[in-house]
Amino acid sequence: MILSRRKLLHLAAGAASLPAFSQGARSQAYPTRPVRVIVGFPPGGSADIQARLMGQWLSERLGQPFVIENRPGAGTNVATEAVVKAAPDGYTLLLATEAAAINATLYENLNFNFIHDIAPVAGVARAPSVMVVHPSFPAKTVPEFIAYAKANPGKINMASGGKGVSSHVSGELFKMMAGINMVHVPYRGGVPALTGLLGGEVQVFFAPIAGSIEQIRAGKLRALAVTTQARSEALPDAPTVRDFLPGYESAVWSGFGAPKSTSAEILGKLNKEINAALADPKIKAQLADLGATMLAGSPADFGQLIVDETEKWAKVVKFSGAKAD
Repeated sequence: MILSRRKLLHLAAGAASLPAFSQGARSQAYPTRPVRVIVGFPPGGSADIQARLMGQWLSERLGQPFVIENRPGAGTNVATEAVVKAAPDGYTLLLATEAAAINATLYENLNFNFIHDIAPVAGVARAPSVMVVHPSFPAKTVPEFIAYAKANPGKINMASGGKGVSSHVSGELFKMMAGINMVHVPYRGGVPALTGLLGGEVQVFFAPIAGSIEQIRAGKLRALAVTTQARSEALPDAPTVRDFLPGYESAVWSGFGAPKSTSAEILGKLNKEINAALADPKIKAQLADLGATMLAGSPADFGQLIVDETEKWAKVVKFSGAKAD
């Protein structure tokens, strides 16, 4: 089940109101004082909720508060730079997302190199986007959509939640692999983009699944495919884009990072506890409510994901010609 906006905000509020930490879970070494988790998004969204769920788990298991600090701005770069500049002592962590991989090419003058300046700790979750069209659009399948686009070059408007965000580059990857021309129409966020699609201002949107599932189920939008390698349990009847464009894959993801030179012992302890959280049935269920699946693994696994995603999105950003405003 995917969260409605009301349920999403309710979960965020619930996570924020949980007790700060358990007195019975004291660690003999790290941490000995509160830990900050910097999130590059406002409160209440999927990434923020994931950070709070993990923060609460870590608080209870490691005996110190893991305090969520929201620092939105510059496509999450404000949050990343704050962590890059922090002491590498494990007391400042970053909730990293796919935005970091996209930003590496989208922004020309960053004050950091994410791959070199952030030490990967652990993955948390990944989720698909869904390629949705207005029910009045003539194409009912991805092949029909591609055929229509080729017959009508430049006549399809593609919404996004903003230049360089996941919904934008997912669409650009589709354009690149399908060999079609669509006009990018950036909105100021996913909700306005969805509203534009519902109102017929645009014809297609690679939408976050959590924000579009209700309209799909109500018949207000038509789901053509999901963007991940495997089908989504939330939309089991929707094929994947890669069923028709072999090799296509796009996902939103999250995980924890720390300043470079943070000790392997601290990274290992955090990784162990985060993976334990991802194996917990309650945490799994809460992440499933966000349309997400677990992204468990070692720090090296998460680091490789970041490298691979950075390389992939660099090609797509260059193809699109997008630059940060």
